[in-house]
Amino acid sequence: MSTESITIERTYPVRIEKVWQAITESDKLKEWFFNLPDFRLEMGFEFIISDTSGKPKHRCCLNKIVPHKILAYSFANIQTEGISQVNCELFDEGDQTRLVLIHTGLETFPLDLPGYQRKDYEWGWTYLFGKALPGFLQ
Repeated sequence: MSTESITIERTYPVRIEKVWQAITESDKLKEWFFNLPDFRLEMGFEFIISDTSGKPKHRCCLNKIVPHKILAYSFANIQTEGISQVNCELFDEGDQTRLVLIHTGLETFPLDLPGYQRKDYEWGWTYLFGKALPGFLQ
């Protein structure tokens, strides 16, 4: 694993099915993640994540799907070079679900650009999975 990887681990007080739906269904994703109206849970599906102003920022492609367990996709920055990988793994803990997100390959990006630095990705993932998703799951 690269030294530039980011790992976010959180446990949510809901069953795994609810977390899986939140990370894979477009109507739920728009409530806490990003608006991805055409999102389809199928291998090779490509999607764009835009910033808050609507400007396309990241191009992603689903490359591993194990229902209720793993969702993984490539993660490239549209304005810069480089490609990375985001892996979300879910663990069923009865009435709770543990999620582990690992973002690897950050060293392939020119991390000296504002908005594309490790701290920016770390802040974004921490906010999304530590605040936005728990708020949605309540």
